[in-house]
Amino acid sequence: MTESEKKRVDPTSRESILKVNNLEMHFTVKRGLFKRPSVNRAVDGVSLEIRKEEMLGLVGESGCGKSTLARVILRLMDPTSGEILFDGVDITALGQRQLRPVRKKMQVVFQDPYSSLNPRMKVIDLVGRGLEIHHLVRSKGEKKEVVVKWLDHVGLGTEFLDRYIHEFSGGQLQRIAIARALCINPMFVILDEPTSALDVSIQAQICNLLKDLKERLALTFLFISHNLAVVKHLSDRIGVMYLGRLVEIGPKEQIFFSPKHPYTVALLSANLDIESDPKERILLPGKVRSAVDLPRGCRFGPRCFKKKDVCDDREPTLTLLGDGHQVACFHYA
Repeated sequence: MTESEKKRVDPTSRESILKVNNLEMHFTVKRGLFKRPSVNRAVDGVSLEIRKEEMLGLVGESGCGKSTLARVILRLMDPTSGEILFDGVDITALGQRQLRPVRKKMQVVFQDPYSSLNPRMKVIDLVGRGLEIHHLVRSKGEKKEVVVKWLDHVGLGTEFLDRYIHEFSGGQLQRIAIARALCINPMFVILDEPTSALDVSIQAQICNLLKDLKERLALTFLFISHNLAVVKHLSDRIGVMYLGRLVEIGPKEQIFFSPKHPYTVALLSANLDIESDPKERILLPGKVRSAVDLPRGCRFGPRCFKKKDVCDDREPTLTLLGDGHQVACFHYA
């Protein structure tokens, strides 16, 4: 087996395209005229790595910081602290002018295509806008040629070029958003809940489209979702977030068939299929706390069914268990 064949088989042998080191995104929250402001620790010390041609799935309950992390990685928000190494360059220190060539390499598909696509623009201009911004085409004819090619990639024909977004279904709009993100040939794409606003049958079509594009075009994705079945179908590795921190990350087989963190176990138990025994479901007490009012020690401690005394005193850090599987829990520290 040649070296290039080994890299295709073993994703761990591929080079990293993105490294995030101890990334933090804190917001100041005013609490009244005479009260001291509080701090919302939306992203609090996240470190992860994404390799070329892989899809990293990111899961967790609403409010855990997934979308905020994505926006910080894209530099749509300036991080409070930490390091974002993209293609070997630390982009946290770059100004807006220096970021322009980086933005060509990083794209995003948002959850709601209705709000992310301009209703006053035709499809040919929506999809081709990035080509013009980054000076990748020299004429309208060349732009049309590239747009037609990418519409074909996502399963849409030339008859859609001169239509507006109110003439499309949700699934068709998400295909247009995907074509817009990919037409400038980015190295890395963030998919922020791209299927959650769609019907189940349309979700399956979009998932199959993303999987086909990833394999055919050798793309790299960060896929954010609540749907564990979709994450399992698409992702190579999976990270689990809780209250601004990664609590577990590893290959999808280990996360789904050998989860270690109690929060991951509870999430998977809530995703039982129709043949499963409902008694197997783990019901967590309480609800997700605000990132403003974090508990002392382990953030998951107040809801954990495996809590130890040490969980009230210190916060666990990610521990490597082997084969790229990491967990932040004192049971494995």
